[in-house]
Amino acid sequence: MSLNDAERHRTCEEFAQNLALARLTPHEAAADLGFAPERLRRTLDAASTSDPVDVWQLRDYLRQAVVDSGGTPVRHTVLTERSRLKARMWFSLRRAPRHDFTAPGRP
Repeated sequence: MSLNDAERHRTCEEFAQNLALARLTPHEAAADLGFAPERLRRTLDAASTSDPVDVWQLRDYLRQAVVDSGGTPVRHTVLTERSRLKARMWFSLRRAPRHDFTAPGRP
């Protein structure tokens, strides 16, 4: 599954909004996902060089993090459940980890 420029832009915006709604830092997200900072940046940007499996994992991680923090996630316009069915035909998607909002030091 390859995204065109408009789809990449929308996906990037949706990721940024959900990251903010979850009140997570990029550092926290990278740690939870086991991504190096550059890998997370490429994935948040839905860059053409990002791994599609990483993009789906980030989508699911952020969506769940927003729900776990008590919010309502931004709806995905490109990475929809219908698109997931197609992606599963091409990729072995990974289950997303969950952020521990009960960890000490969290506001």
